[in-house]
Amino acid sequence: MKRRSTTPAGSGNAVRIGATLALPAVLRSLGFNPAELFAEVGFDLALFDDPDNRIAYAHRNHLFAHCVDRTGCDHLGLLVGQQAGLHSLGLVGLLVKYSPTVGAALRSLVRFMHLHVRGAVTNLELDGNAAMLSYEIYQPGAAATNQISDGAIAGLFNVMRTLCGHTWAPSELRFAHRPPADIAPFREFFQAPLEFNSTRNAVVFSSNWLNLVLQEKDQPLHDLLVKQIEALEVEFGDDLPGKVRSILRSALLTDYCSSDRIAALLSMHSRTMHRRLTEFDTTFQQLVDEGRFEIARQMLSNTSMVVGQIADSLGYADASAFTRAFRRWSGTTPAKWRENQTTERNRL
Repeated sequence: MKRRSTTPAGSGNAVRIGATLALPAVLRSLGFNPAELFAEVGFDLALFDDPDNRIAYAHRNHLFAHCVDRTGCDHLGLLVGQQAGLHSLGLVGLLVKYSPTVGAALRSLVRFMHLHVRGAVTNLELDGNAAMLSYEIYQPGAAATNQISDGAIAGLFNVMRTLCGHTWAPSELRFAHRPPADIAPFREFFQAPLEFNSTRNAVVFSSNWLNLVLQEKDQPLHDLLVKQIEALEVEFGDDLPGKVRSILRSALLTDYCSSDRIAALLSMHSRTMHRRLTEFDTTFQQLVDEGRFEIARQMLSNTSMVVGQIADSLGYADASAFTRAFRRWSGTTPAKWRENQTTERNRL
């Protein structure tokens, strides 16, 4: 039976089709029939008729993985992401466009991105004169994370170019996966320094751009859009575990993951957060372990980082402590898990 998903907004991790709307056209440009490829994994091409249609995050990633396998195109995510931008984000994109400054625009993007996608999180971080706009996947066990991240970074790159104009240029693009066999498509599109095997997927640029006043600012329209978008948030219900997961995805890599700090970001006391999490049959420590396990799997699968580097990135005292934790989560060692993943990829 073909999937024609219109996943309700409050039904777990889901993503609007908008950001991947270009997938059928990209497949055609590569000489493939998207309807046939989609049907092979039970998807209906009509799902892409409306950018507001939703699909489970894991299902969308599975579809991407299948299309990469069938086409042999290792930069499929990049090609799709090149067509994404503010126009892909629906009401959130309009809110960003009509913000007063670039900084305000990006803060709105970060605040409301969960209405566009659940299963990943976008963050804006400042470090001196550098700003970093990142995209991190927290959906456990998601396939094709490198492809999805490449597309997201291309989309964020386009957002910045739209907001700032063609004089804007990033200082660096970061990718949390190995360098592709053919790096030329990345160099041609971004025309900026590229860093692979990074701990983050991010667009890095001068923080001075955050002060740029946007030409299309419209405060009355901006305020109206905020009210409309805040009303939409009601449809998502009270997903406290999801909110904690999204915050932890970046916090676990920045040593900012104590329960007090996470609770403060949610405007509540840590005791309140712990109590409310039990209502969802989970605990803060379970979410921390889940987050570390997912990040570790992504790093082991997508990058060439050695186990010691991964352990250090996740805040472990040494590789032995990380290995013990990973064995507790998975039943095997990080090295063996990576070896099994490599064997599985080579077999496909």
